[in-house]
Amino acid sequence: MKALIFIETKEGAPIGASLELVTAAKALGAEADLVKVAEKEGVLKEDAVVGAVAKKAAEGYDVVLLAATPLGKLTTARIAARLGAGSVNDAIAVACEDGKLKVTRPIYGGTIREELCVDAPAAVISIRGGSYEAPESVPEIAELAPEAEEGLVARVLELLAEAGEAVNLEDAKVIVTGGRGMGSEENYKLCEELADVLGGVVGATRPVIENGWISRTHQVGQSGKIVAPDLYIACGVSGATQHVSGMSGSKYIIAINKDEEAPIFSVADLGIVGDVKQVLPILIEEFKKIKA
Repeated sequence: MKALIFIETKEGAPIGASLELVTAAKALGAEADLVKVAEKEGVLKEDAVVGAVAKKAAEGYDVVLLAATPLGKLTTARIAARLGAGSVNDAIAVACEDGKLKVTRPIYGGTIREELCVDAPAAVISIRGGSYEAPESVPEIAELAPEAEEGLVARVLELLAEAGEAVNLEDAKVIVTGGRGMGSEENYKLCEELADVLGGVVGATRPVIENGWISRTHQVGQSGKIVAPDLYIACGVSGATQHVSGMSGSKYIIAINKDEEAPIFSVADLGIVGDVKQVLPILIEEFKKIKA
């Protein structure tokens, strides 16, 4: 089996979720080629990726792997359509059994996992970050010239950067997320302070975003970012299915909530039943002592 891996970059460096695809290719027993796509002024990024990756994949690859980022999810089906291949988005595992490609992905907000068999000459699959470990060393990454799909007239006229857009939740090792239970924007700043002490990044649930306490780039969940840090601290987070599906891949989860029946405790490795407004200041001070 021969695999083509699209490496997505941010500020010139490969993102962690893309590097994990090297391990996924090994799980398939596939020989892999890594490619990235150069950016071109005026060409929509997803158009350039679809055109360049599809052209390269047509050279005889059995599977194309992309990270299940917003860019990866947008381009997976489009690349498959260009190749006449099968496609699966947001997979968490791939395997080759009896010569057939089998894919596992979560559905219904992560409450159920389904297994699919791709019955097509080739497959294009996006894989959720955190599903595989990144390799210790990365093979050479070839750069493809951007090639937009023929007939498209979309052009980038202006880029408007949202404040806080530089946040990188997907690659963060530590995430401290605040939920509705924080009560106010002032209390939510305790999450930011703890994240800063731990050298991590602050996250948020949908209600926090809708209340305007922080920008949407920090949202974790089905309608936000899918994350899998080494440590995830959920503060005042009830544990709605839409949120849990976006962080359940975290290696160690700590939940703080005054409601001992909160669903978040069902996925937590350590649960603290208490008022986050009282617990967080204690944690912040203790971690500061440890760092000192």
